[in-house]
Amino acid sequence: MLIKYTKISLLIAAGALVLGCQSTQPHQTAPVHQAANLKYVAKKITGLKTPESAVQAKDGRIFISEINEFGKDGDGRISVVDPQGNVTVFVSGLDDPKGLAIIGDYLYVADKTKILKIVIQDSRTHNVSIKETKILKVNVKTTNPSVSVFVPAEAFPTVPLFLNDLEADLQGNLYVSDSGDLFNTGKGGAIYKITPHGEVKLLIKDTQDPRVKAPNGLLADDTGNNLIYVDFTSGILYSLNTSTAELSDLAEGFGGGDGVVHHSSGVMYVSDWKNGKVFRVNMMGDVSLIKAGYQSAADIAITKDERYLLVPDMKAGELDFIALNGAKPVPTSHHY
Repeated sequence: MLIKYTKISLLIAAGALVLGCQSTQPHQTAPVHQAANLKYVAKKITGLKTPESAVQAKDGRIFISEINEFGKDGDGRISVVDPQGNVTVFVSGLDDPKGLAIIGDYLYVADKTKILKIVIQDSRTHNVSIKETKILKVNVKTTNPSVSVFVPAEAFPTVPLFLNDLEADLQGNLYVSDSGDLFNTGKGGAIYKITPHGEVKLLIKDTQDPRVKAPNGLLADDTGNNLIYVDFTSGILYSLNTSTAELSDLAEGFGGGDGVVHHSSGVMYVSDWKNGKVFRVNMMGDVSLIKAGYQSAADIAITKDERYLLVPDMKAGELDFIALNGAKPVPTSHHY
């Protein structure tokens, strides 16, 4: 049964959560949304290989993590959807990439037991000498982005078992959930904070509180003092005080809780991987279903203009757009 807690409205009103950091007519083309430098096409993407997470950059590009075969190293990748809706592979050769977060010009990826850091600017300006008589500035597309290991497995207090979601706060810190030994013992769940210098701090783990089973989706407030997360095993939404490790129940009934994002109106959205659903949680803590029918709704995101939720349907191999505030997506798919 879904229940409500007024703690949600208190958290949102006092803490100002960081934005999660988302009828068809014949011959209708997908709407192109453009505000300032933000431009993107709201069109379902198909043909993905086990998509887990998505995030939109400030220029409108959408990055998608694709696990491909679980447990098989080297076949994971990050794909990118450009502002015109074209999909290309951005980085390949990863292991099991899941959660994504963007800070500045870098994309951070939770890849199995480590955190990767990838340069994402899409062009570079080089000075090219022509016959040593003049200088010509040319824009060169970045086809081989720089990838580095930001946090290796050994940097964690305990080698992670299943790094899952990533979240960034306004101070440039990262938060990552370790869902633990999800498919066997169910133990080892934990949440970590990572400073801009790559220093890792344990915030909470299963041995500290039995409610910590398989932490998944994360949502930070703008101070970094509170972290909302949903547990994949229990389907309960919690608030974690990052200083005291105090854990408070907010709402329950989210099945296989996966992603959590926040809209500036105060509404939160939570995805349920196990049951293929996406829920809306208002400031009073009322929970309502906004869409069902996914095979496995994974780590959701919200577009920068807050017009759409981005929903990776992992088993279907798709990225769906759920319209918010009257925006209307076009259901045609882009295959690649």
